[in-house]
Amino acid sequence: MADEALANEHRRPARRRQVFQIVLAVAVVTVIFVRFLPNMADFTKVWATIRAMTWGEISILAVAAIWNILSYLPVQVASLPGLTYLQAFLVTQASTAIANTVPAGGAVGVGVQFAMYRSFGIPTAKVSLSVAVSGIWNNFVKFGMPIVALALLAIQGKANAKLLLSALAGVAALAVAIGLFALVLAREDAARRIGEQLGKIWSGLRRLVRRPPVTGWGDGAVRFRTQTLDLLEGRWLRLTVFTIVSHFSLYLVLLLALRDVGVSEDELSWIEVLAAFAFVRLVTVVPITPGSLGVVELLLAAALIRAGGDRAQVVAAVLVYRVLTYLLPIPLGAACYLIWSRLILRRQQAVAQNASDHPASSAP
Repeated sequence: MADEALANEHRRPARRRQVFQIVLAVAVVTVIFVRFLPNMADFTKVWATIRAMTWGEISILAVAAIWNILSYLPVQVASLPGLTYLQAFLVTQASTAIANTVPAGGAVGVGVQFAMYRSFGIPTAKVSLSVAVSGIWNNFVKFGMPIVALALLAIQGKANAKLLLSALAGVAALAVAIGLFALVLAREDAARRIGEQLGKIWSGLRRLVRRPPVTGWGDGAVRFRTQTLDLLEGRWLRLTVFTIVSHFSLYLVLLLALRDVGVSEDELSWIEVLAAFAFVRLVTVVPITPGSLGVVELLLAAALIRAGGDRAQVVAAVLVYRVLTYLLPIPLGAACYLIWSRLILRRQQAVAQNASDHPASSAP
């Protein structure tokens, strides 16, 4: 009884956090779509702009959206030896659908990834390494894209002092992150020290919420170093190229949406679009709402309008972009999850049938 009461006591804060996250997400999305976006552009003109798109433009956008969905599969396959493209597709789409619909969906999506990968017979240790390494590569590219965009703007003479200062800060942060990662891979003793220091920092943060300290991060960093070196041998170039292609595929959908609704290169250059895209993704790295719904729309539209885009056309393009990259993966991911569930059910039925056809012989 005491254990049950203690468990219930621990569940209450988790439930309260979950309720708070849901209420906050609903409030943020409602305010943005009901108040801020309609004030930003006349929605009558926005819908007219979307309806004016030709079937040819819609078809090109559809192809780009499908390519964007498929572009992340090589990253998964490269970071997880033994994974097939079909398995990667099922897992990626199912976890993305959850991340886009559930509060704190990113963490839930990772849990679904682990469950699906284990059902395919892939060891948990390999999955953990894949999630960590692909996450590191994604963050390197995500932090690097604003720096590239600002450098291109500076070459064109369109970057002001504040933007350049942000670029320098980004370069410094990225350099530190890459340096630490390279040091971990280069020397075992450095990996252990860095792991122990990170463990102390994390333990200090846990104490603020009355959680026990973590242990063994030094040994964990050494194991991570060994496993990562084995994984990256012969794969690091593929992983890097595929990750960059995946991120720029998402940007391509936005650029095409802008061009298809009538925003010309003279109004918004591809570099200005890249800068807005990169910075908004950086700002929304910690999602307030599932998939940063509402937040991305608001920040991206505001950045592109400030850069010189027509209000109605920009909002129309952003909404089309989000339909293709945020909404489309939800039904697709739900279908993938159902397919996976059916495959697991069939496997369980086959195992049960095999057991009934070949019962274990009774002991003498």
